[in-house]
Amino acid sequence: MALVAGIVACLGLSGCNSLYGEGAVAGAGIGGAAIAGSVTNNAAVATGIGLGAVAAAKAGVQYSQRVIHTNTQNAIADVAGPLAVGAVAPWKIVHSMPIEDDEKGRVTVSRVISSGALDCKEVVFSVDRDATQDRPADSAFYVASVCRDGKQWKWASAEPATPRWGSLQ
Repeated sequence: MALVAGIVACLGLSGCNSLYGEGAVAGAGIGGAAIAGSVTNNAAVATGIGLGAVAAAKAGVQYSQRVIHTNTQNAIADVAGPLAVGAVAPWKIVHSMPIEDDEKGRVTVSRVISSGALDCKEVVFSVDRDATQDRPADSAFYVASVCRDGKQWKWASAEPATPRWGSLQ
């Protein structure tokens, strides 16, 4: 029960992604053990139930992380799509489920990749962190592609191979 209370308390804060992931897996392990203990005395069956519960919890955590990353990518694409080459605009995402920090930065279009039936642009974007008592302000820069899908601009790059995206590399 203390674990569940800790997870609930953490969700009220941002940046609790690791506790969220570990807590979900630990909770699934405890829940799987409880279910297995009530269903069978066979160690192999109990192990299978426990492993299944842990695998389901990990899949759920990875799904929620993908949703958060997709929302962030869509926020950047929405701002970048209408920009002309060389124009710079701010972007920002406020997550509805605070398992990761809200993010902000700047985005610019570095070049138009294609136009006409397939409108795509290469963008350079920053992820900016404000200064705190413990660290100075800093920015990290990334390159991606966005393409028009009807009236909406969408992220068109594979997941960047950077530590920022965690398990999605």
